[in-house]
Amino acid sequence: MRDEERITREQTRKEREFGPYWYSALWKLVRPFLVWCCAGLLALGILTSAWRSVRHRYFDAADAGNSEAVPFTVSSGSSLSRVAGDLEAAGLIANHSVFRYYADLLGYSQKIQAGDYLLNRSMDMQTILDTLTTGDGKPLVRWITVIPGWTVENIAAYLQKEGVIASEEDFLSLCRDGTRYASYYYIQDILSAGKAQARRYALEGYLAPDSYEIYTSASADDVIRKLLSQTGSVFSDGDFDRLEALNGKLRLQLTMDDIVILASMVEKEAGAEDFAKVAAVFYNRLKAGMTLSSDATVKYVTGVTRLALTESDTAVASPYNTYQNRGLPAGPICCPSPAAIHAALEPEESFMKAGQEYLYFCTKEPESGQLQFSRTYEEHQQAVRLYRPLWEAYDQKQRSGV
Repeated sequence: MRDEERITREQTRKEREFGPYWYSALWKLVRPFLVWCCAGLLALGILTSAWRSVRHRYFDAADAGNSEAVPFTVSSGSSLSRVAGDLEAAGLIANHSVFRYYADLLGYSQKIQAGDYLLNRSMDMQTILDTLTTGDGKPLVRWITVIPGWTVENIAAYLQKEGVIASEEDFLSLCRDGTRYASYYYIQDILSAGKAQARRYALEGYLAPDSYEIYTSASADDVIRKLLSQTGSVFSDGDFDRLEALNGKLRLQLTMDDIVILASMVEKEAGAEDFAKVAAVFYNRLKAGMTLSSDATVKYVTGVTRLALTESDTAVASPYNTYQNRGLPAGPICCPSPAAIHAALEPEESFMKAGQEYLYFCTKEPESGQLQFSRTYEEHQQAVRLYRPLWEAYDQKQRSGV
């Protein structure tokens, strides 16, 4: 009996000693978890409360109990900022800035349509936006895309076809004279130098290729200003530094307008992979006092699209004809891409090494658009004899419409 009592007392002692230790170890493990859970719940509660406050103040209905109809009009051409301001003025939303940012974030800014609506102050922000995107089918804005290499005439035809402008001639008339846009320094430089008179269009080369969001009510003047403004952003301070360095290297006195002219030729003569090489060839010919002999400049004047030009094509009397006149043509022959402008500012140096200058190029296989570059006239003539049959076959195929 004594042994049993001793064993029982020993077990009780061990349980008493081990019990507090077990509970203490368990508490050390559980306590951080409980602390983090409590902190998380507290933070969640604070965030939930804050969101409810923000939602109630800015996103919920301005007056949930007021269902009285409020006439609201979105005029054609109204900007998102104007719509947001009008909604706030009508007491339909709490804050126009929040509305504008919210609409932009969710992509509603391009979907709001002109029209007359009946809204009420019991509508929340989302309901108002949903309503304003189901108007009378007249969107406030639309997108247009100007392709690199397009001429002013190409752009005018595209805009009329898309219903952006009513008349090509009105657009072309503005581009031809250019005096309305003298506030743009690059256009003012052209006008001040008297260069515009010799050009088909004063604005040729300066309607920057890109995709643009415009108002559906935009006029020809509005579109032109949009494209001209983008041209200003194409040129950086670094570009003017590159021009200065290029002039020092070539011992020329090129202006930024000259760069645009040369870039327009590069754009028409080559694919992007050969832009810098073609620019180098043109610079080499300028330094050597040679004519630039660019087919693209002749095609700009004559409208000819053939690859194989004739002697009568290259004999056309025009200040744009670089077969007959030395130096650059009278003006740009298209609206060049930023890549072509960059190539004109940074031509391929390996093509310009003293004594190894490339002076000629021609198209190889027409479908690929690849070019064959040559250093000497003899090499060039050999390449022309080799590839001319391919050009003529291509032209024949184009004429037959095959």
